[in-house]
Amino acid sequence: MGPLLRTVELFYDVLSPYSWLGFEVLCRYQNIWNINLQLRPSLIGGIMKDSGSLSAMRFLTAVSLEHPEMLEKVSRELWMRVWSRDEDITQPQSILAAAEKAGMSAEQAQGLLEKISTPKVKNQLKETTEAACRYGAFGLPITVAHVDGQTHMIFGSDRMELLAFLLGEKWMGPVPPAVNARL
Repeated sequence: MGPLLRTVELFYDVLSPYSWLGFEVLCRYQNIWNINLQLRPSLIGGIMKDSGSLSAMRFLTAVSLEHPEMLEKVSRELWMRVWSRDEDITQPQSILAAAEKAGMSAEQAQGLLEKISTPKVKNQLKETTEAACRYGAFGLPITVAHVDGQTHMIFGSDRMELLAFLLGEKWMGPVPPAVNARL
Protein backbone atom coordinates (compact mmCIF):
# COMPACT_ATOMS: atom_id res chain seq x y z
CA MET A 1 0.00 0.00 0.00
CA GLY A 2 1.34 3.41 -0.97
CA PRO A 3 1.60 6.48 1.21
CA LEU A 4 -1.53 8.21 2.43
CA LEU A 5 -3.01 10.91 0.25
CA ARG A 6 -1.37 14.24 1.08
CA THR A 7 -2.71 17.68 0.16
CA VAL A 8 -0.61 20.07 -1.92
CA GLU A 9 -1.95 23.53 -2.73
CA LEU A 10 -0.63 25.50 -5.70
CA PHE A 11 -1.30 29.22 -5.52
CA TYR A 12 -0.80 30.64 -9.03
CA ASP A 13 -1.52 33.41 -11.50
CA VAL A 14 -1.57 32.87 -15.26
CA LEU A 15 0.46 36.05 -15.66
CA SER A 16 3.42 34.23 -14.08
CA PRO A 17 5.37 31.91 -16.39
CA TYR A 18 6.98 30.38 -13.31
CA SER A 19 3.52 29.53 -12.01
CA TRP A 20 2.93 27.72 -15.30
CA LEU A 21 6.07 25.62 -14.89
CA GLY A 22 5.09 24.62 -11.36
CA PHE A 23 1.52 23.93 -12.49
CA GLU A 24 2.60 21.56 -15.26
CA VAL A 25 5.05 19.67 -13.06
CA LEU A 26 2.53 19.21 -10.24
CA CYS A 27 -0.20 18.13 -12.68
CA ARG A 28 2.19 15.47 -14.02
CA TYR A 29 3.17 14.23 -10.55
CA GLN A 30 -0.21 14.31 -8.76
CA ASN A 31 -0.97 10.64 -9.48
CA ILE A 32 2.63 9.45 -9.23
CA TRP A 33 3.04 11.01 -5.77
CA ASN A 34 -0.55 10.28 -4.70
CA ILE A 35 -1.24 13.90 -3.77
CA ASN A 36 -4.52 15.77 -3.59
CA LEU A 37 -3.53 18.73 -5.78
CA GLN A 38 -5.61 21.80 -5.01
CA LEU A 39 -5.30 24.49 -7.67
CA ARG A 40 -5.71 27.91 -6.03
CA PRO A 41 -6.04 30.79 -8.54
CA SER A 42 -4.55 33.84 -6.82
CA LEU A 43 -3.99 37.42 -7.85
CA ILE A 44 -0.31 38.23 -8.14
CA GLY A 45 -1.41 41.87 -8.20
CA GLY A 46 -2.64 41.38 -4.64
CA ILE A 47 0.91 40.40 -3.77
CA MET A 48 2.81 42.41 -6.40
CA LYS A 49 0.78 45.48 -7.38
CA ASP A 50 -0.23 46.26 -11.01
CA SER A 51 0.19 42.81 -12.56
CA GLY A 52 -2.70 43.15 -15.05
CA SER A 53 -4.32 39.72 -14.70
CA LEU A 54 -7.40 40.62 -12.66
CA SER A 55 -10.07 39.60 -15.21
CA ALA A 56 -8.37 36.31 -16.08
CA MET A 57 -7.89 35.38 -12.43
CA ARG A 58 -11.46 36.31 -11.56
CA PHE A 59 -12.59 34.14 -14.45
CA LEU A 60 -10.49 31.22 -13.15
CA THR A 61 -11.96 31.80 -9.70
CA ALA A 62 -15.46 31.53 -11.19
CA VAL A 63 -14.38 28.33 -12.97
CA SER A 64 -13.03 26.99 -9.67
CA LEU A 65 -16.32 27.74 -7.92
CA GLU A 66 -18.69 26.39 -10.56
CA HIS A 67 -16.76 23.99 -12.81
CA PRO A 68 -13.68 22.87 -10.83
CA GLU A 69 -13.18 19.94 -13.19
CA MET A 70 -12.35 22.49 -15.93
CA LEU A 71 -9.87 24.57 -13.90
CA GLU A 72 -6.73 22.75 -15.03
CA LYS A 73 -7.61 22.94 -18.74
CA VAL A 74 -8.76 26.59 -18.69
CA SER A 75 -5.70 27.66 -16.68
CA ARG A 76 -3.41 25.88 -19.15
CA GLU A 77 -5.12 27.50 -22.14
CA LEU A 78 -4.76 30.99 -20.65
CA TRP A 79 -1.04 30.31 -20.13
CA MET A 80 -0.76 29.07 -23.72
CA ARG A 81 -2.38 32.25 -25.00
CA VAL A 82 -0.20 34.69 -23.08
CA TRP A 83 3.14 32.84 -22.99
CA SER A 84 3.19 30.68 -26.14
CA ARG A 85 1.17 32.75 -28.59
CA ASP A 86 1.67 36.28 -27.19
CA GLU A 87 -2.09 36.86 -27.06
CA ASP A 88 -3.83 39.26 -24.70
CA ILE A 89 -5.64 37.65 -21.77
CA THR A 90 -7.03 40.87 -20.34
CA GLN A 91 -9.90 41.19 -22.82
CA PRO A 92 -13.21 39.34 -22.42
CA GLN A 93 -13.13 37.85 -25.93
CA SER A 94 -9.70 36.36 -25.32
CA ILE A 95 -10.82 34.83 -22.02
CA LEU A 96 -13.91 33.37 -23.70
CA ALA A 97 -11.80 31.96 -26.55
CA ALA A 98 -9.46 30.32 -24.03
CA ALA A 99 -12.36 28.75 -22.13
CA GLU A 100 -13.93 27.43 -25.32
CA LYS A 101 -10.63 26.01 -26.56
CA ALA A 102 -10.29 24.28 -23.19
CA GLY A 103 -13.62 22.53 -23.78
CA MET A 104 -16.24 24.79 -22.23
CA SER A 105 -19.35 25.60 -24.17
CA ALA A 106 -19.75 29.22 -25.28
CA GLU A 107 -22.77 29.48 -22.96
CA GLN A 108 -20.86 28.16 -19.94
CA ALA A 109 -17.95 30.49 -20.60
CA GLN A 110 -20.17 33.53 -21.11
CA GLY A 111 -22.10 32.71 -17.94
CA LEU A 112 -18.88 32.59 -15.94
CA LEU A 113 -17.56 35.78 -17.54
CA GLU A 114 -20.72 37.54 -16.42
CA LYS A 115 -19.94 36.51 -12.83
CA ILE A 116 -16.40 37.91 -12.58
CA SER A 117 -17.66 41.16 -11.03
CA THR A 118 -19.94 39.50 -8.49
CA PRO A 119 -19.11 39.80 -4.80
CA LYS A 120 -18.86 35.99 -4.54
CA VAL A 121 -16.09 35.74 -7.15
CA LYS A 122 -14.30 38.91 -6.03
CA ASN A 123 -14.34 37.80 -2.39
CA GLN A 124 -13.15 34.28 -3.21
CA LEU A 125 -10.18 35.58 -5.21
CA LYS A 126 -9.37 38.04 -2.44
CA GLU A 127 -9.61 35.28 0.20
CA THR A 128 -7.38 32.93 -1.82
CA THR A 129 -4.80 35.67 -2.37
CA GLU A 130 -4.88 36.55 1.33
CA ALA A 131 -4.40 32.84 2.17
CA ALA A 132 -1.28 32.82 0.00
CA CYS A 133 -0.03 35.89 1.87
CA ARG A 134 -0.72 34.23 5.23
CA TYR A 135 1.48 31.34 4.11
CA GLY A 136 4.23 33.90 3.45
CA ALA A 137 3.87 34.54 -0.29
CA PHE A 138 5.90 37.40 -1.72
CA GLY A 139 5.31 36.35 -5.33
CA LEU A 140 3.85 33.40 -7.20
CA PRO A 141 3.81 30.50 -7.53
CA ILE A 142 3.85 29.11 -4.05
CA THR A 143 3.20 25.48 -3.30
CA VAL A 144 1.92 24.57 0.15
CA ALA A 145 2.37 20.96 1.23
CA HIS A 146 0.43 19.60 4.16
CA VAL A 147 2.41 16.59 5.39
CA ASP A 148 2.18 14.77 8.72
CA GLY A 149 0.29 17.61 10.37
CA GLN A 150 2.81 20.22 9.26
CA THR A 151 2.54 22.92 6.62
CA HIS A 152 5.45 23.72 4.31
CA MET A 153 5.46 26.71 1.92
CA ILE A 154 7.75 26.51 -1.09
CA PHE A 155 8.25 29.52 -3.35
CA GLY A 156 8.94 29.14 -7.05
CA SER A 157 8.72 26.41 -9.64
CA ASP A 158 12.37 25.36 -9.38
CA ARG A 159 12.09 23.59 -6.04
CA MET A 160 10.05 20.53 -6.96
CA GLU A 161 12.83 18.24 -5.79
CA LEU A 162 12.39 19.80 -2.32
CA LEU A 163 8.67 19.07 -2.51
CA ALA A 164 9.45 15.48 -3.49
CA PHE A 165 11.73 15.19 -0.45
CA LEU A 166 9.03 16.58 1.88
CA LEU A 167 6.54 14.07 0.47
CA GLY A 168 9.04 11.21 0.72
CA GLU A 169 8.81 10.75 -3.05
CA LYS A 170 11.30 10.41 -5.87
CA TRP A 171 11.96 13.41 -8.15
CA MET A 172 12.27 12.25 -11.76
CA GLY A 173 12.66 15.61 -13.49
CA PRO A 174 9.99 17.90 -14.92
CA VAL A 175 8.59 15.19 -17.21
CA PRO A 176 8.37 11.93 -15.26
CA PRO A 177 8.61 8.72 -17.28
CA ALA A 178 5.16 7.47 -16.29
CA VAL A 179 2.27 6.24 -18.37
CA ASN A 180 -0.33 8.15 -16.39
CA ALA A 181 1.50 11.50 -16.31
CA ARG A 182 -0.27 14.20 -18.31
CA LEU A 183 1.33 16.90 -20.39
